Amino acid sequence: MNMVSFQNVYKSYDAQNYVISDLTLDIRKGEMVALLGPSGCGKTTLLKMINRLHQQDKGKIYIKNRPIEDWDVIELRRGIGYVIQSTGLFPHLSIEKNISYVLEIMGIAETSRKKRAAELIEMVGLDITYLAKLPKELSGGQKQRVGVARALAADPELILMDEPFGAVDALVRKNLQDEVKRLFKNLNKTIVFVTHDIEEAFHMATHIVLLNNGKVEQEGTKEDLIFGPKNDYVSSFFGTKQYGAYLNATKIKDVTILENGEKFDNALPIITYENTLMDGIRLMTEFGVEKLNVYNSNNVFCGVFSLSCIHRHKITDNI
Repeated sequence: MNMVSFQNVYKSYDAQNYVISDLTLDIRKGEMVALLGPSGCGKTTLLKMINRLHQQDKGKIYIKNRPIEDWDVIELRRGIGYVIQSTGLFPHLSIEKNISYVLEIMGIAETSRKKRAAELIEMVGLDITYLAKLPKELSGGQKQRVGVARALAADPELILMDEPFGAVDALVRKNLQDEVKRLFKNLNKTIVFVTHDIEEAFHMATHIVLLNNGKVEQEGTKEDLIFGPKNDYVSSFFGTKQYGAYLNATKIKDVTILENGEKFDNALPIITYENTLMDGIRLMTEFGVEKLNVYNSNNVFCGVFSLSCIHRHKITDNI
């Protein structure tokens, strides 16, 4: 089922130049989709058309197979979580009231709102003591976690995120990315997020949409875009320097296959399957070996990692 569909959509802000031009795109339920591309390519405009912050000039947009014009705007927006870079928290409200704000508007009882806020603050990795604080008492990363919690408050099927981690430092950014990935896997949501960071798109998304001049140049997995570019623009955008982003964002468990007869080799170093491909390459280089023993989270041998695993994965994914 498609959660969102764009069919031949156009959008202009000056009635002359189109920011979005004849764009057709399906976002399937349960995907985490990254909208990627250079500044001015239409990423944020596309995102904002999903919750009718912007109206298309031509073409059709469907939310859950229903024309977007047929939705009541308030009903539509209440069913969509929205996370932005600046968090948009109300400075005069406690974190509890920020998280439960939409629930209060919906007429949910106070007891239920408090319970939901307590569930969500822990779900995003913060202690319940934060509920009594004001936004000014939180760090940037903590505010972003609260922003995610607020987006989840009404249990929406669809969550939109507009460069949600762009204003925090690298370590906090990585932790937030991992937290959102965990929530995505556990809660079965559809997430559409805007990013200019290729490594972030590779790390988080199940599906990547590369935009340019308001059109889709190519969409697919990170392997599709790195190893199967459809035109020169895609090849240029995902140039060889971005292969490093792929290695940093892909885990060893994604490419390791336990083949018949493969056994633990005492002469080889050990790595866990949650490590990245780059971690594996560094370890092989450090020890001067061509293979590594791979262990899963239960400390059980589950295969051997080598450069040929990356090649085999690349070929398999692009058949």
